[in-house]
Amino acid sequence: VQLQASGGGLVQAGGSLRLSCAASGRIFSINDMGWYRQAPGKQREMVAASSSGGSTNYADSVKGRFTISRDNGKNTGYLQMNSLKSEDTAVYYCNANIRARAWSNGKSYWGQGTLVTVSS
Repeated sequence: VQLQASGGGLVQAGGSLRLSCAASGRIFSINDMGWYRQAPGKQREMVAASSSGGSTNYADSVKGRFTISRDNGKNTGYLQMNSLKSEDTAVYYCNANIRARAWSNGKSYWGQGTLVTVSS
């Protein structure tokens, strides 16, 4: 199983970006999916998460600006980021708990990270 994150780039403050996280390989089901970020000199933090049941959770710093979603048919998750601020600059990582087979437990996988740079 692999996770491929994409969609990062350079954007001006107030702009928008949409990140994607595509899972590939042997996949029976995807449980929780989430996005994390790590800014220079800081620890990795959770940005947004979604469960297989549809519940979502956001860091206070992004509530009302970011939206996490997923397309289970495509095994892909998304992070829509609006009203971006300079403090959103970071490498963004996707994470997913994936069951490879019906009888297997879920395993956590990480994407490679995609850089988001917000210029002020």
